[in-house]
Amino acid sequence: MEDFSRDEHWHHWFERFGPKLLRCARQWTRSLADAEDLVQEAFVGYWRRQRELPGEPMALLVTSVRRAADDLARRESRRAVREESVETDRARLAPVFAAPGEGEERRAAIEGALARLSEEQREVLALKIWGELTSDQIAAQLEISPNPAASRYRYALGALRREMTATHCHG
Repeated sequence: MEDFSRDEHWHHWFERFGPKLLRCARQWTRSLADAEDLVQEAFVGYWRRQRELPGEPMALLVTSVRRAADDLARRESRRAVREESVETDRARLAPVFAAPGEGEERRAAIEGALARLSEEQREVLALKIWGELTSDQIAAQLEISPNPAASRYRYALGALRREMTATHCHG
């Protein structure tokens, strides 16, 4: 985890943690705009009310983002009418993976493989990879013991590897 001062200006914190939090939030939302809103909401709440709490700031920030994502999901599930289908939303979203040199096919294969994982597996991958949380921190976040958290991560990596192999062999 990164070392920083709790007295540092909020702009510096946001520059440092914002991109990681956005990648994490993006896994729990349907659009980049929703992910950006969640990160802003969670960051402001953290900065105003939780900054002085004991604990690892990144873990606290990820928890804030996850809670905001859960709240958003509940609000969305109560909506009776959707303007667009999920497929239409996915088609216009900014890519989750956009590494230099990677082609559109590779990015689409990765996003497709991630979409086929269980929600639990995607969540653990997001917390581990983009949240940079340890197995103990993931366990606390998900309110489970560390061994199942570590197992979910291993199973998620294995499932992702199988999905990518199947896509590569058959795609």
